Amino acid sequence: MRNRSMLSCWIVEALKFYGGSASIVKICEYIWSNYELSLRESGELFYTWQYDIRWEATRLRKQGVIKSANQSLQGIWDLAV
Repeated sequence: MRNRSMLSCWIVEALKFYGGSASIVKICEYIWSNYELSLRESGELFYTWQYDIRWEATRLRKQGVIKSANQSLQGIWDLAV
């Protein structure tokens, strides 16, 4: 993985795994469990991915992929589709 855009794919994958809704912590646990090696090999992103994942979630909200923050419980991300 070379850039943050893969994080978006992994967020959606994690949400699908959890039935369309999950806490940020569960999503991060899923990503770490399934993509630890990719993260370790990602250079600087290894140190920032848990921060960057929140920016990717914002981008996914703007794209209508996940529900806006005011449509979900605090700390929960939900697929919109």
